[in-house]
Amino acid sequence: MGKRSGSPGPGLAGASSGADDVSLHTQPGDRLFDDVPELQSDDMPDDMPPLYSDIEPDSSSNAPLLATIHNPSYVADALHGGLRSEDANTGAEFFINSHLDQDPKLLERQIRLSASKPPRPSVRILGTHSQTVSENGKKEKRSVTDFDVVLDLTPYLFSDATTGASWTEFRTVEDSEQTKRGTILRKRAPGMRQDIEISANTKPTLAEWCHRYHASHAGLKCFTLRRRVLGFDEAKLREKLVVLVRGTNYRGHVNITFPVKQDSVIVYNDCKVSRWRLTPWVVWLCYLSFLWLFTWPYLFLRTKIFEVAVADWPFSVTEPDGRKRYVSMSEDHLYNLWARAISRAVLDKRQCALDQEDLIASQTAPEEPFTNALKGAPSFLRAGINAITAVNRQLGWGGDDHS
Repeated sequence: MGKRSGSPGPGLAGASSGADDVSLHTQPGDRLFDDVPELQSDDMPDDMPPLYSDIEPDSSSNAPLLATIHNPSYVADALHGGLRSEDANTGAEFFINSHLDQDPKLLERQIRLSASKPPRPSVRILGTHSQTVSENGKKEKRSVTDFDVVLDLTPYLFSDATTGASWTEFRTVEDSEQTKRGTILRKRAPGMRQDIEISANTKPTLAEWCHRYHASHAGLKCFTLRRRVLGFDEAKLREKLVVLVRGTNYRGHVNITFPVKQDSVIVYNDCKVSRWRLTPWVVWLCYLSFLWLFTWPYLFLRTKIFEVAVADWPFSVTEPDGRKRYVSMSEDHLYNLWARAISRAVLDKRQCALDQEDLIASQTAPEEPFTNALKGAPSFLRAGINAITAVNRQLGWGGDDHS
C-alpha cells in the first residue's frame, strides 16, 4: 500500500479529466478527519488508549461498530460458462471465457465491474521467538510463533460501506508509465521518453485497450486489472503497534506487515495452455518434475500482457495545502478503535483474524485474557491464569531461548 501525495479526491479541483478517470461509487457527503493528536497524557496511567466511545461519543447512533460490506455481483450478466478461479494465497482472480475474447464491450464491462470490487488490505502482527530443541542428539534452534493477529482494513476504504460508497477512481495507465502494453516487457507509450511527452496523442481509453486486446493475434495473451490502496501511512501505524506490543513486555521478535489480497484480476484468452496454467495438478506436475524450468520461460516469452487498467482505492487524499482528507477514519482513529482488542489478542497468544466480537468485547468487557477459553472454568483456574499473565506482563515473556 502506497501513499499518494498531492492527489485530490473525487470531485476536487485538479482531478484528472481523462475519459476513464472516473469514480466508481457515489460519494454522499465526504467525511473529513484531521490527524488527531496523541491521546496519551500524563493523567492517563493506563498504557492503552481510552475506550473508543470516550473519544467519539455519539449516543444518538445505533449503527454497529463495523459496517456491513456492500456485496453486489462483480460478474457481468452476459458472462456464462468458462473458467473463473481465485488464488488461495493472494486472492488474485482469473477469468477464462471465450465470450471475453470475442466481445470487447463485454470485456470492458467485466473490467469495470471488477474494478468496483475492493482490494483486501490488512495488518498482520506476528510475534516469534527462537527456541532450542534437541532431536536425535542434536540441538537446533526453531522459531516459535507466540501470536499471529490479523486485522482486515477493507471496511475503512468505504465512506459508507452499507451502500458501497467510496472514493474509488478507475483509470487507464498514463502514457509515461512503464507497463506492459500488449508486450512481454514493461515500456512507455510510443513517443514517450521518461516524463517528457513527444506525442500529442491522448492516452487510450479502456474501450480502446479492449479493442486492441481483441485485435491481438497472440496465441497467449491476458488483460490485467490492478487494484491499489493509496494514502495509507503504514509507517505511522506500524510504529504505534510496535509500542503497543512492547507495552505488554513482550521480549520476542515483532513483525508487522500490511499484505493486500485480491489486488489483481487477470483475464486469459481461452485456449488449452491458459487452462493448463490454472489447473492445480498440472501446476504441481511441473513443480515436481522440474518441467517449470521449461514451461516458465515458454509462458513468459509467449504471453502478451495488457496491464493497462487500474482501480485506485484511496484510504486518504492529500489536499494542495497538505491537509489529509480520510474516506472514513485516520490511522490514529483506527489505532484507538482496535488497540485494546489487539492487546488482548497478543496477551492471549492468539493466532486469528480479529472481528466484530473482539472489537465489542474490548470496548464493553474487562481486559481479562483467555476470556473465551475460560468460560465456565472454576474461578481459581481463571485467577491462576490471569496471575500468570500479569507476571508475564511485568517481567517479560516470549524472549529467545539462549541455551
